[in-house]
Amino acid sequence: MKDFLEDVEKVKSSGDWKTVHDFYLTTFDSFPELNGAFKKDASASFNTIEDSGINAKFVNAVYDALLNTPQDIQKTVLKGIINSLLREWKGPRTKDDLRAYFILLQNPQFNNTSTYVIYAHLLRQIATLVEADHHFLVHWFKKLSQKRFKQLVERLLQFISLRLFPAKPEEFPPISKCSWWIPSASKVLALLNSANSLVHPPLIPYTDFYNSTLDHIDLMEEYHTWQSFGNSHRFSFCQYPFVISIAAKKIIIQRDSEQQMISIARQSLVDKVSRRQRPDMNMLFLNMKVRRTHLVSDSLDELTRKRADLKKKLKVTFVGEAGLDMGGLTKEWFLLLIRQIFHPDYGMFTYHKDSYCHWFSSFKCDNYSEFRLVGILMGLAVYNSITLDIRFPPCCYKKLLSPPIIPSDQNTPVGICNVTTDDLCQIMPELAHGLSELLSYEGNVEEDFFSTFQVFQEEFGIIKSYNLKPGGDKIPVTNQNRKEYVQLYIDFLLNKSIYKQFAAFYYGFHSVCASNALMLLRPEEVEILVCGSPELDMHALQRSTQYDGYAKTDLTIRYFWDVVLGFPLDLQKKLLHFTTGSDRVPVGGMADLNFKISKNETSTNWLPVAHTCFNQLCLPPYKSKKDLKQKLIIGISNSEGFGLE
Repeated sequence: MKDFLEDVEKVKSSGDWKTVHDFYLTTFDSFPELNGAFKKDASASFNTIEDSGINAKFVNAVYDALLNTPQDIQKTVLKGIINSLLREWKGPRTKDDLRAYFILLQNPQFNNTSTYVIYAHLLRQIATLVEADHHFLVHWFKKLSQKRFKQLVERLLQFISLRLFPAKPEEFPPISKCSWWIPSASKVLALLNSANSLVHPPLIPYTDFYNSTLDHIDLMEEYHTWQSFGNSHRFSFCQYPFVISIAAKKIIIQRDSEQQMISIARQSLVDKVSRRQRPDMNMLFLNMKVRRTHLVSDSLDELTRKRADLKKKLKVTFVGEAGLDMGGLTKEWFLLLIRQIFHPDYGMFTYHKDSYCHWFSSFKCDNYSEFRLVGILMGLAVYNSITLDIRFPPCCYKKLLSPPIIPSDQNTPVGICNVTTDDLCQIMPELAHGLSELLSYEGNVEEDFFSTFQVFQEEFGIIKSYNLKPGGDKIPVTNQNRKEYVQLYIDFLLNKSIYKQFAAFYYGFHSVCASNALMLLRPEEVEILVCGSPELDMHALQRSTQYDGYAKTDLTIRYFWDVVLGFPLDLQKKLLHFTTGSDRVPVGGMADLNFKISKNETSTNWLPVAHTCFNQLCLPPYKSKKDLKQKLIIGISNSEGFGLE
């Protein structure tokens, strides 16, 4: 490496590229030469997944210098790669061959569309390797630096995008001749995605694998191809859901939901007509009639009675009120119901202040139907594109996708997933910390902690004990078995102790969202679909805001945006919560909120008022920025409870 860098440095003064040219000519001439140049020890076999045996710094230096060399050197490298790829293979690939693929994949020349034909052949050869070879590559990929890993992912995403929508179609062979390009690139991306998920924390966020170009193709055709052919010979991007953005997945789920809604509504209509009954428009909807005073019980009764209608469009009526549901009453129903069910006094969920989230109460009860109701609510929210103000930990969504489709065998357990101290930490950080301390304790665990394989829980003021394994009360926790103890403890808290509660919740959610499209989602993406995204962009909100009684150039409105854009994040979140009922943003971004500011022709001594059901802020015409800021902060900081007019 030192010699190579010195040769490159000398060129600056001499202008003679011969030595550097010879290096590239020799190194990229064949797979054995690549190994000879870049292996840390040419005589060692390096047959482990943990160490590729490649001098990564040298590879990076050679590639970084390559782009600054004359064109003839760059062409020499490409020619060498072509010859290597055209070599006739006999027998299985060796670890040296895998190393060569690993090195060539990092070549920055493949950013250029003129090299795509060569790049495609390289990708095909890597994609068609046997599973054992892929296993090695995945583990080598995870050792790359974040910068180089991200470059590999971006290069592959760009390759797919430009093959789908080429700037100059004549640059590439006709699509019929290279239909294998995109499947090969997707398969290699899948290897990188696997590598990324093996590292904690991941090298790059999962969202960096999204290919936004796919938002512009016929996603439903991709989905139906996948539905019909699964993961067989017929390619569909749905086989590689990690490249489909959450916005695109939402479109697939909504269209799938709409088709199910239309199908069920049509069937209702056909049934009525076949029985010679007069069709009624109400039969096309899931009509909820509830009393405000009996909100939970009425909702539960209605949803139980109308179980067959859950996949119809939701419409809510409050008994004794004349309001027509144009979306506002539905949202109000969700807001009020969620607030009531999650209230600590209700006893279904426990709020953990340390982690700002709710978790299922483990208290035993005779009827778990209300947990089913919460699951149905979440399903209806996804189905009807409503963002809920629910604070569940990520582990909840992992359990909700375990499995993503209701199993045909009713005895198969649902909502059970592998849980770790990381999952527990997101709910009960202090307890998770205590268990981690136990695992790393250097003294004598049995003598110092004096614990057994038992869990103690308070239920209605009585301390109850549960064995973590048969005879657990007589098995001491020792240095040797403490890992098993911690794993059983976490599994008890997050799986076993709440199994019936969570199973009811799981079946409720899937009774509405019974769609194969759920198989495309990560747990984090289900959370975003249900609760929205925590990423706020107040400039985007400003651009999409509608006005009633004000113009966007009015002084009060200019004061308002000056104040809001200057707010710290916590106040911006409070404003969003004050006006919409949630401090999170729907999947489609701020524009999907349909946020409106209306003129409130009242005294400027009054505070602003919000109609959360319509995402509407009623703002008096304050005369000064100072007055507006003061009143707005008071309003958004003291807005608990509904003032329904």
